[in-house]
Amino acid sequence: MSAGRNASLRGSQRGYSLIEVIVAFALLALALTMLLGTLSGASRQVRWSGDAGRAALHAQSLLDTVGVGAPLQPGQRTGEFDDGRYRWTLQVSPWTDPLVAGAPDAPAAQQLYELALTVQWDDGGPRERLQLRSLRLAPPDLQAGFL
Repeated sequence: MSAGRNASLRGSQRGYSLIEVIVAFALLALALTMLLGTLSGASRQVRWSGDAGRAALHAQSLLDTVGVGAPLQPGQRTGEFDDGRYRWTLQVSPWTDPLVAGAPDAPAAQQLYELALTVQWDDGGPRERLQLRSLRLAPPDLQAGFL
Protein backbone atom coordinates (compact mmCIF):
# COMPACT_ATOMS: atom_id res chain seq x y z
CA MET A 1 0.00 0.00 0.00
CA SER A 2 2.76 2.36 0.75
CA ALA A 3 4.45 1.73 -2.64
CA GLY A 4 1.31 2.85 -4.52
CA ARG A 5 0.99 5.85 -2.30
CA ASN A 6 4.59 6.94 -2.97
CA ALA A 7 4.05 6.64 -6.73
CA SER A 8 0.96 8.83 -6.62
CA LEU A 9 2.79 11.47 -4.50
CA ARG A 10 5.69 11.57 -6.95
CA GLY A 11 3.31 12.18 -9.83
CA SER A 12 1.47 14.98 -8.01
CA GLN A 13 4.68 16.71 -6.78
CA ARG A 14 6.10 17.10 -10.23
CA GLY A 15 7.99 20.49 -10.47
CA TYR A 16 9.09 22.70 -13.33
CA SER A 17 11.80 21.49 -15.64
CA LEU A 18 15.00 23.47 -16.16
CA ILE A 19 13.89 24.47 -19.68
CA GLU A 20 10.61 25.94 -18.35
CA VAL A 21 12.49 27.98 -15.73
CA ILE A 22 14.94 29.31 -18.33
CA VAL A 23 12.10 30.29 -20.69
CA ALA A 24 10.29 32.06 -17.82
CA PHE A 25 13.44 34.04 -16.93
CA ALA A 26 14.00 34.94 -20.59
CA LEU A 27 10.44 36.27 -20.89
CA LEU A 28 10.85 38.22 -17.66
CA ALA A 29 14.15 39.71 -18.89
CA LEU A 30 12.54 40.70 -22.20
CA ALA A 31 9.60 42.36 -20.44
CA LEU A 32 11.92 44.29 -18.09
CA THR A 33 14.11 45.41 -21.00
CA MET A 34 11.09 46.80 -22.83
CA LEU A 35 9.84 48.52 -19.68
CA LEU A 36 13.22 50.15 -18.97
CA GLY A 37 13.51 51.28 -22.60
CA THR A 38 10.12 52.95 -22.34
CA LEU A 39 11.03 54.64 -19.08
CA SER A 40 14.36 55.93 -20.39
CA GLY A 41 12.62 57.37 -23.47
CA ALA A 42 10.06 59.06 -21.24
CA SER A 43 12.77 60.56 -19.02
CA ARG A 44 14.56 61.89 -22.13
CA GLN A 45 11.33 63.55 -23.27
CA VAL A 46 10.78 65.08 -19.83
CA ARG A 47 14.34 66.49 -19.84
CA TRP A 48 13.87 67.89 -23.38
CA SER A 49 10.55 69.42 -22.35
CA GLY A 50 12.19 71.12 -19.37
CA ASP A 51 15.04 72.46 -21.53
CA ALA A 52 12.62 73.70 -24.21
CA GLY A 53 10.42 75.37 -21.58
CA ARG A 54 13.42 77.12 -20.05
CA ALA A 55 14.59 78.23 -23.52
CA ALA A 56 11.11 79.60 -24.25
CA LEU A 57 11.12 81.61 -21.00
CA HIS A 58 14.55 83.07 -21.81
CA ALA A 59 13.43 83.86 -25.38
CA GLN A 60 10.24 85.58 -24.22
CA SER A 61 12.20 87.61 -21.69
CA LEU A 62 14.65 88.72 -24.38
CA LEU A 63 11.90 89.59 -26.88
CA ASP A 64 10.12 91.65 -24.21
CA THR A 65 13.19 93.86 -23.77
CA VAL A 66 14.02 94.43 -27.46
CA GLY A 67 13.32 98.00 -28.45
CA VAL A 68 12.50 99.14 -24.90
CA GLY A 69 15.79 100.63 -23.68
CA ALA A 70 17.19 101.51 -27.09
CA PRO A 71 15.53 102.09 -30.47
CA LEU A 72 15.27 99.15 -32.85
CA GLN A 73 18.19 98.92 -35.21
CA PRO A 74 18.50 96.41 -38.06
CA GLY A 75 21.28 93.92 -37.53
CA GLN A 76 22.24 90.79 -35.63
CA ARG A 77 23.01 90.31 -31.94
CA THR A 78 24.15 87.21 -30.06
CA GLY A 79 24.44 86.25 -26.42
CA GLU A 80 24.09 83.55 -23.79
CA PHE A 81 21.78 82.52 -20.96
CA ASP A 82 22.54 80.35 -17.90
CA ASP A 83 26.33 80.66 -18.09
CA GLY A 84 26.50 79.50 -21.71
CA ARG A 85 24.02 76.62 -21.54
CA TYR A 86 21.67 78.47 -23.92
CA ARG A 87 23.00 80.55 -26.82
CA TRP A 88 20.83 82.97 -28.74
CA THR A 89 20.95 84.89 -32.00
CA LEU A 90 18.59 87.79 -32.72
CA GLN A 91 18.17 89.09 -36.26
CA VAL A 92 16.32 92.43 -36.64
CA SER A 93 15.31 93.46 -40.15
CA PRO A 94 12.77 95.89 -41.65
CA TRP A 95 9.51 94.22 -42.65
CA THR A 96 7.06 95.26 -45.32
CA ASP A 97 3.69 93.70 -45.99
CA PRO A 98 3.94 92.02 -49.40
CA LEU A 99 0.27 92.83 -50.15
CA VAL A 100 0.63 96.55 -49.45
CA ALA A 101 4.16 97.07 -50.77
CA GLY A 102 3.16 96.57 -54.42
CA ALA A 103 0.17 98.93 -54.31
CA PRO A 104 0.86 102.29 -56.05
CA ASP A 105 -1.27 104.32 -53.62
CA ALA A 106 -0.03 102.61 -50.45
CA PRO A 107 -0.05 105.02 -47.50
CA ALA A 108 3.20 105.76 -45.74
CA ALA A 109 3.04 103.70 -42.57
CA GLN A 110 5.22 103.44 -39.54
CA GLN A 111 8.12 101.05 -39.86
CA LEU A 112 7.66 97.44 -38.77
CA TYR A 113 10.64 95.28 -37.86
CA GLU A 114 10.79 91.50 -37.93
CA LEU A 115 12.54 89.93 -34.94
CA ALA A 116 13.88 86.43 -35.61
CA LEU A 117 15.23 84.82 -32.44
CA THR A 118 16.97 81.44 -32.31
CA VAL A 119 17.87 79.83 -28.97
CA GLN A 120 20.13 76.75 -29.06
CA TRP A 121 21.22 74.33 -26.34
CA ASP A 122 22.99 70.99 -26.01
CA ASP A 123 21.46 68.19 -23.96
CA GLY A 124 24.13 65.56 -24.52
CA GLY A 125 22.71 64.57 -27.90
CA PRO A 126 22.10 66.57 -31.05
CA ARG A 127 21.89 70.32 -30.70
CA GLU A 128 18.35 71.45 -30.00
CA ARG A 129 16.91 74.80 -31.03
CA LEU A 130 13.87 76.99 -30.61
CA GLN A 131 13.00 79.61 -33.24
CA LEU A 132 10.62 82.51 -32.67
CA ARG A 133 9.53 85.29 -35.02
CA SER A 134 7.71 88.45 -34.10
CA LEU A 135 6.89 91.85 -35.55
CA ARG A 136 7.60 95.03 -33.63
CA LEU A 137 6.41 98.52 -34.48
CA ALA A 138 9.16 101.10 -34.32
CA PRO A 139 8.19 104.13 -32.26
CA PRO A 140 7.75 107.31 -34.31
CA ASP A 141 10.81 109.49 -34.59
CA LEU A 142 10.34 112.41 -32.19
CA GLN A 143 12.54 114.72 -34.28
CA ALA A 144 10.27 114.36 -37.33
CA GLY A 145 7.41 116.08 -35.50
CA PHE A 146 9.45 119.29 -35.03
CA LEU A 147 10.51 119.75 -38.65
